[in-house]
Amino acid sequence: MKYGFDSEKYLKIQSEHIKERIAKFGDKLYLEFGGKLFDDFHASRVLPGFLPDIKLQMLTQLSDVAEIVIVISAVDIEKNKVRGDLGITYDVDVLRLRDEFIGRGFMVNSVVITHYNGQASADAYRHRLERLGIKVYYHRIIEGYPNNVALIDSEDGFGKNDYVETQRPLVVITAPGPGSGKMAVCLSQLYHENKRGIKAGYAKYETFPIWNLPLKHPVNIAYEAATADLNDVNMIDPFHLEAYGETAVNYNRDIEIFPVLNAIFESIYGENPYKSPTDMGVNMAGYCLSDDEVCCKASKDEIIRRYYTALCELAIGKGSENEVNKIALLMKQAKITTADRKTTIAAKERKEQENAQSAAIELEDGTIITAHASALLGSSAALILNVTKHIAGIGHEVKLIPQAMIEPIQKTKVDILNGKNPRLHTDEVLVALSMLSLWDENCRKALDCLPQLNGCQMHSTVMLSEVDRKIFKKLGIGLTSDPVKK
Repeated sequence: MKYGFDSEKYLKIQSEHIKERIAKFGDKLYLEFGGKLFDDFHASRVLPGFLPDIKLQMLTQLSDVAEIVIVISAVDIEKNKVRGDLGITYDVDVLRLRDEFIGRGFMVNSVVITHYNGQASADAYRHRLERLGIKVYYHRIIEGYPNNVALIDSEDGFGKNDYVETQRPLVVITAPGPGSGKMAVCLSQLYHENKRGIKAGYAKYETFPIWNLPLKHPVNIAYEAATADLNDVNMIDPFHLEAYGETAVNYNRDIEIFPVLNAIFESIYGENPYKSPTDMGVNMAGYCLSDDEVCCKASKDEIIRRYYTALCELAIGKGSENEVNKIALLMKQAKITTADRKTTIAAKERKEQENAQSAAIELEDGTIITAHASALLGSSAALILNVTKHIAGIGHEVKLIPQAMIEPIQKTKVDILNGKNPRLHTDEVLVALSMLSLWDENCRKALDCLPQLNGCQMHSTVMLSEVDRKIFKKLGIGLTSDPVKK
């Protein structure tokens, strides 16, 4: 994988910048973390070299002065909202996040349940957390939020929220996903801290859009594609332009709410320390791109991947045409089409040649390997065998897994487990290879090549099973599929 992002530089300058921001406010800084604090795979895809947990590594340098508060919406608890990347509900993810943070040496004292309006599911969740020894606070729905500033900044507004007791000068506010109410928690805390005579400030860490890259830079367009379901739009920050005469990129929600934030800050403090939404941010990622060309290519790949994902979601009834259409428009802005993804063309050509489901993968050196489905193997399973043989220098005519071994597995799948698809999935092929590697050198060589697939791009002419998708994700392969069911 070619790198376009300098992680070491980022770790150094990002932590220093946050320390400077803490010093500006005196007693305490509430830092809202947008996006994922770790497992940020979108960032690692569009900024090759950006480690999925680098933000957590950066905060580790501040762990002696930081504590973490996790926020979850009562609405998301009630709806059993699921994290698409991990397949777990937000309420379960809160506990996972807490364990991860504590395991990294962070103080995690509390959870805030926002948008609370007496939901029984939220009450039950609170009792569950309290039985685990976790402090839980409620932040209630405020009528007219965020525009009714007079009510918000009063005892009937933020005053009705529980005051979250914190101990450290840096309080990181994070959540399982967007729309959890992180900013409102920060502002509510500023209100309560001010009443207690504590000088507290607010800042926001949001990786995307990257404020000091051009508005139509592929990295920023890829962010719009990633949030197409939220209808986020990147914009030039007009407040920043007016205050400083400098162009900076932000997104619509922060720009739209800034006049309200300005009024709330002025109501709490008498003045707003920030002149623009961009001022509130502390993101230094834009200073750490080491190869713009690499990041541009990776971002264009990501936009196309998002397009195919939206098409597949629509095909199974989970997505929307608006999301598909928006990403299609973003592709035009980035001046790309699905034909720019070489694996897409190669997989479709193989499908036409063989009249069968097919798949293709592009290696780091640009080599394209293809495969098609047969009576024994699915196209993705066959592709794993073909590509590992190519990398290991094993002749294509060599059969790594004998047919005599595949047929009993198929019999078990169909006759005993009542499966409908006798073809082997990728996980079954990998298990078979692992067993054979005990005495077959070629199988051992093929398995040893699997780590080299990390960062490769792949396309399938049909939507793959969940099992296959998980395998390719674990291998670090960027997968897209045509919106065609098997």
